Amino acid sequence: MSTVRAARERTHYLYLAVIAAVLLGIVVGLAAPHFAVSLKPVGTGFVNLIKMMISPVIFTTIVLGIGSVSKAAKVGKVGGLALGYFLVMSTVALAVGLVVGNLVNPGHGLHLTAELAKAGHAQAATGGAEGTSDFVLGMIPTTLVSALTGGQVLQTLLVALLVGFALQSLGAAGAPVLRGVEHLQKLVFRVLSMIMWAAPVGAFGAIAAVVGASGWAALKSLAMIMLGFYASCVIFVVLVLGLMLRLFAGVNVFALLRYLGREFLLILSTSSSESALPRLIAKMEHLGVSRPVAGVTVPTGYSFNLDGTAIYLTMASLFIAQAMDRPMAIGQQISLLLFMVIASKGAAGVTGAGLATLAGGLQSHQPALVDGVGLIVGIDRFMSEARALTNFAGNAVATVLVGHWTGELDHDRLRLVLARRLPFDESAAAADSPVEVPVQAPATA
Repeated sequence: MSTVRAARERTHYLYLAVIAAVLLGIVVGLAAPHFAVSLKPVGTGFVNLIKMMISPVIFTTIVLGIGSVSKAAKVGKVGGLALGYFLVMSTVALAVGLVVGNLVNPGHGLHLTAELAKAGHAQAATGGAEGTSDFVLGMIPTTLVSALTGGQVLQTLLVALLVGFALQSLGAAGAPVLRGVEHLQKLVFRVLSMIMWAAPVGAFGAIAAVVGASGWAALKSLAMIMLGFYASCVIFVVLVLGLMLRLFAGVNVFALLRYLGREFLLILSTSSSESALPRLIAKMEHLGVSRPVAGVTVPTGYSFNLDGTAIYLTMASLFIAQAMDRPMAIGQQISLLLFMVIASKGAAGVTGAGLATLAGGLQSHQPALVDGVGLIVGIDRFMSEARALTNFAGNAVATVLVGHWTGELDHDRLRLVLARRLPFDESAAAADSPVEVPVQAPATA
């Protein structure tokens, strides 16, 4: 496991580098605003690298996601129930982010369009259908491959759905192609991880330009979206998940979170909910959830139940729209939400893929806002821990609920464990011990 630890250490160094770059960008923006604004191309260059990866990320994750749904559904009632629950809760999480984002209005008053979004206007002038028929026809690519090379996200999504369902219908004959797409996804995410090492440079340029253009107002807005995001995550975990856990299973959400305290500390240290995946399976079994339910629900949730990421996507989209003086109407917000429900499944599980999904959603609905992703780069890492913690809490609650609904939860044992009368044996499950899972789990959150 030395390779895994080395990778985590490198990610930690990247995290520190981004923080240092953000702080330096703030200093430069306040001390030399005119020079700072001239650094906008630095941030734009990084955003362009992210935009380059939008189509391959969405294509590979959607195709493999449909394959994973097929595999999970084969386990019967558990898989089908879990997937239905994940779809509903991801939508609820997106809606929570939407509501809080509209109430807080974190980007209001920045007025960054003229200074920092000229490239976005050029994009808007070249894209966008006028009528419904033009919009629908615009979703159909010229060729199967042109969707991946033309930068049209909705075309990519359509092709990915068609390919995914076609491979699913082929059964065993489609397995080699599916494995090929899986290898392609590994290549895509490896390229994406290489691009993310440019994040400190991109964050420096983006933050310096924003602060140089708007001064303290920019810092206030960035702090506002972070606080709003943290509040949304707390509301979702405590009120939404807590209420469901109490009503359906009679379990106190705070008792469950306290039971998983060591795992939360592990996630905080790595900014990755995946680091605690083996321990979550072991602890759910110790809690009284049967091994088949825990073995299916937990890893499936790591690909399809990214509640924290869902909240992040909607709030970040609203922030960018407000900051660039192009607020979205409710209908546009809901349309974007529906797109994110599909595109966020698995795509946001790898470092940098959240930014790619965010950029993809904006490009498909509001192309003029794509350059605004640079505004998020600087604070993205500050929100990664909250995303990972919320994702983890959501999957823990999902496992308990699915176990209860399928009659595979020992309530007597659960009460003993949560009352600390039956402690978990730490020697039985090392934090980095391998666990065999039935579906692919993303690397980070």
